[in-house]
Amino acid sequence: MSSLRNAVSRRAHKERAQPHSRKKFGILEKHKDYVERAQAYHKKEEALRKLKEKASFRNPDEFYFKMIKTKTVDGIHKLESQANKYTQEELMLMKTQDIGYILQKVQSEKKKIEKLKAMLHSLDNQPSNRHVYYAEDREDAKEIQLRNLEEGGRVPAFENVPSHIKRKTAASYRELEARKSRVNELEKLYMDMALKKELQKKGRKRKLREDEIVCPTSKPVYKWRTERKR
Repeated sequence: MSSLRNAVSRRAHKERAQPHSRKKFGILEKHKDYVERAQAYHKKEEALRKLKEKASFRNPDEFYFKMIKTKTVDGIHKLESQANKYTQEELMLMKTQDIGYILQKVQSEKKKIEKLKAMLHSLDNQPSNRHVYYAEDREDAKEIQLRNLEEGGRVPAFENVPSHIKRKTAASYRELEARKSRVNELEKLYMDMALKKELQKKGRKRKLREDEIVCPTSKPVYKWRTERKR
């Protein structure tokens, strides 16, 4: 019977559209839309009721320090400053972890640079008498070999190398330069963070004047007072 019922054509009931006179109000709200809107409204209404009930039972003598250390800006409650949330030891530990992460990234970038140099045959800054070309597939390799044979067994000139290999080689050189500049930036950042960490340690120190610096540099130079270690 179910198969026969499905075989009979039925009328397709369409949802009622917004009347032409009310087109300015947008799409006509369906029942499921009304249910979602009503549930959201009652949820907010219940939250407000609980807050009002909590406020009515509030102890007038209740006090905690956030009442005077925080404030409301444009109706938004701003939490107290997190500047003094951590102790000096915790700050030193976090700085040590940050420096370790930067050092790890520097070492990782240097390894990638060495790998790129090995692939581009630039480990030694000396011209090589042998050129190695990397083909994309067997067809490219055969094409390079044919050109080599046509030129009498000599290594094909760079102009005869397929264009996509030239593009990949140029992209590899650009990546190499970008990684070198990134290593330089990371090393500068590592030196700055190490200096800030040393300045936070105990001990009397002072910043040297320009006439006291033996090797002039753009960065500040500090000198620690000699202390006897027990």
